[in-house]
Amino acid sequence: MIPALVLVAAVAALTAHTLVNATAWLRRPGAGPVEVGEAVAVLLPLRDEADRVTPCLRALLAQRGVPELRIVVLDDGSTDGTADVVRAVAGGDPRVTLLTGVAPPPGWLGKPHACWQLATRTGPAPTVLAFVDADVVLTPYAVAAAATELRAAGATLLSPYPRILVRTAADRLVQPLLQWLWLTFLPLRAMERSPRPSLAAAGGQFLVVDRAGYLRAGGHAAVADRVLEDIELARAVKRSGGRIALADGSRLAACRMYESWPQLRDGYTKSLWASFGHPAAAAVVVALLLLLYTAPPLLAVGLASTAPRVSMVALIAYLLGVVGRAVSARATGGRAWPDALAHPVSVVVLGWLTLRSYHLRKRRRLTWRGRPVG
Repeated sequence: MIPALVLVAAVAALTAHTLVNATAWLRRPGAGPVEVGEAVAVLLPLRDEADRVTPCLRALLAQRGVPELRIVVLDDGSTDGTADVVRAVAGGDPRVTLLTGVAPPPGWLGKPHACWQLATRTGPAPTVLAFVDADVVLTPYAVAAAATELRAAGATLLSPYPRILVRTAADRLVQPLLQWLWLTFLPLRAMERSPRPSLAAAGGQFLVVDRAGYLRAGGHAAVADRVLEDIELARAVKRSGGRIALADGSRLAACRMYESWPQLRDGYTKSLWASFGHPAAAAVVVALLLLLYTAPPLLAVGLASTAPRVSMVALIAYLLGVVGRAVSARATGGRAWPDALAHPVSVVVLGWLTLRSYHLRKRRRLTWRGRPVG
C-alpha cells in the first residue's frame, strides 16, 4: 500500500504543478487589436512546402497592427515549385522578399542555416524578428501581439506556442504531450528568472526575438549543428545574458505539424534523442513516466479482485494523471476529452518513439527532408 500511496502523491504533485503553471505563470498574449511602433520582419524558411505554404503566407499578408512589416521568405533548395507558389500568393506585394537559399556548409543542419540566412539577409531596419514555420497560420494581430508581449516580458526571446491541430488518432495520442511535458515538468517562473541555460524551452514554429539580443547570442550560427535548434537558441540567449519567456499562443496561431502517421513518427524520431541526451538519461525518464502514468491503470485493473484497496489507490493515480493532461489541453487550446483518458497510451507511444530515435541514430539512419540529422 505504501508504494501505491507514494505513487499517488507524486502524480498529485505533478498535476498540481501543471495547474499552477497553466493558471498562474503561463503568459497569454491578447489576440485583440494592438499596434507596434517598431519595424518587424517575419522570416519564413521553406523547403518543399508548395502544398501547404499558401495559408501561412496569406495569413502573414493579412497581418495588422504592424505598419513597418517585412516578410522575408527563403526557398531552401525546394524541388516542388515552392518559390512559384510564393510568387503567386504574394502577387508583387512590396512587403514580401523572396530569397534563394544556398546549401548548408559542413557543420550546419538545414533549419538553422535557413534561419541564419534569413536573419543576416534581412535589412537593418527591423528591430524584432519573428521566425514562422510553413505549417503555422497566424491570426490577424498575432505578430503585433507577440512583439508587444516580447517587450512587456522584457525578454530577448519569446516563444508563443501555437495551438496544435489534431485530426487523427495518432495526433491525439502524441501531439498534446508537447505542451503537457513543459507545463508539468518545467518551472515556468523559475525558467524566466533564472540565468541557467539548462532551464530553457522554446518552440521553433513561432519564435519572436529582439534582433540585437539575437545577434549578441550568436543567432542560429551558435546552434548550427543542433537538431533542437529552438531550445538551443533559447539556451544561447541565456548564456549571452538575455531572458526568455514562454507563452500560450493558441489564440495567435494554429499549427498542423504532420499530415500522416509516418510524418509524425519520423518527425519525433529525428529529435527525441536530442531532447534526452545520454541514452541512460532517456531510459530513466521514460521509465519514470511509465511508472507514474501507465502503471496505475494496469494496477487498478489487475489488482481489482485481489487487492481492492491498492487497486483503488492506483485508480486515483490514473485519474490524477488524466486531470493533469486535461488541464494542459484546456490551457493551450487543445482537445481535453476524451483524449486525456488515453494518457497512459500516449506515454507508451512516447517511450517507443524515444527508443526508435536512439536506435536509428546509432545506425546513422536519421534523416529529415532528404538531409541527414544526428
